[in-house]
Amino acid sequence: MNTNLNELMDIIGYKFKDISLLENALTHSSYANEKKQLKIKDNERLEFLGDAVLELSSSDYIFKKFTMNEGKMTRLRASIVCEPTLALCAREFGFEKFIKLGKGEELTGGRRRDSIVSDALEALIGAIYLDSDFANAKEFVLKFILNDLDNKQLFFDSKTILQEVVQGMGKEVSYSLIREEGPEHNKTFVVEVKVEGLIEIEGSGHNKKNAQANAAYKALVELKNKGIEIKDVLK
Repeated sequence: MNTNLNELMDIIGYKFKDISLLENALTHSSYANEKKQLKIKDNERLEFLGDAVLELSSSDYIFKKFTMNEGKMTRLRASIVCEPTLALCAREFGFEKFIKLGKGEELTGGRRRDSIVSDALEALIGAIYLDSDFANAKEFVLKFILNDLDNKQLFFDSKTILQEVVQGMGKEVSYSLIREEGPEHNKTFVVEVKVEGLIEIEGSGHNKKNAQANAAYKALVELKNKGIEIKDVLK
């Protein structure tokens, strides 16, 4: 765990006036429970607030940037605010190492759990909102969550997109669990995706679903490298 909050504030480009809000945002319930005598609060209330700020910020961005219909806007927003996307965004700037976890949660790989990392990220958004205003919270969302949307959308819709591409070619796609690595409480799953006559490629993740998504994404990149057109998922 990294306890240097000045380092985190330098990374995100926002200086808290009330540092206790940042400390609260980083506090998982497992840590708060271990420090009951100190009456430390966990980040669940801030997460609730940050979730609302994130949804409004992403809705505003999608509405103004794209001309897609309501159904597509809803699906795009859902892919942005889901646990895997938020965890990916958080890990891109090393946010997970600042989260305060209880010893048991730390030992069982809690820092690698998407749910814990994504919840803390939402709590951070809520903390920025309370410490300043909606504009600063929205700026954080734009900088760290709504950046590089094409690749993020391609990754988290990778299985659906791959299925459509492969079907359009008159072929089939299949996934197989190849192996499991690591201790029981912190496994990594390795999955192979096959597109008959074209691709056999592996992807890994901390659950089977993420491993399949990773493999599908790698398959899409390989297909693009082979000159096969992949549809623009944001049109």
